[in-house]
Amino acid sequence: MKLLDTMRFLPAGDRGLIVELGSEISIEINAQVRALAIGIEAASIPGLGEVIPTYRSVGVEFDPLVTSLDEMQARIRDVAANLDPRGLTTPKLIRVPTVYGGEYGPDLSFVAGHAGLSEAEVIRRHSQARYHVYMIGFTPGYVYLGGLPERLHTPRLPSPRLKVPKGSVAIGGAQTGIYSVESPGGWRIIGRTSLTLFDPTQQIPTPIVPGDAVKFVPISESDALSAGYPLGVQAPSAENEQPRAGK
Repeated sequence: MKLLDTMRFLPAGDRGLIVELGSEISIEINAQVRALAIGIEAASIPGLGEVIPTYRSVGVEFDPLVTSLDEMQARIRDVAANLDPRGLTTPKLIRVPTVYGGEYGPDLSFVAGHAGLSEAEVIRRHSQARYHVYMIGFTPGYVYLGGLPERLHTPRLPSPRLKVPKGSVAIGGAQTGIYSVESPGGWRIIGRTSLTLFDPTQQIPTPIVPGDAVKFVPISESDALSAGYPLGVQAPSAENEQPRAGK
């Protein structure tokens, strides 16, 4: 099926447009999303603002004083008609050194209990998987990663924490991700990395981009100390709840 056959345009206010490419989350649709986003940015469309790739759609911002909604749709259709997702560059593999558990991963014990596994087995399964970066969102540099082993799927916290330390590695439902900055958050924190995911002083502020692959590499606390881990940052407390039977 051609890309033009699956595209659906939805207005988003007076200066925005959402281009949906499918109804499911898959690597194939996400590749089309990334290819379309790159193609739109390269097309030099008058009035074009920000282009935002997501799981299965592309958000497009435009200046309504320069172009209209209909004109923007027509230009995007032209881009899509000549698009080949197979032309995407080979994704790079990012290895993320991670200290699991303890003060760095206060929810590791909950995830283990919910899965019926030992903490060591949770770490093994989480770090052996290769994750696909579907999108960046929530905060600058926050990566949404697909490919979490089903056994590790864990519900979010009933109430989000007000502060989650920068670099926290967490699980939320069927996804895993990394908090790029200190922020509120409701995912289950299982570890922390010293890798910087957002640096506004750099020309490319996010070293990980959609389409990349991520592998978590377990390291010890002593390795973390030698790498300059921020031990002075207070870790969030674990939730006082027990895993529910049958989950």
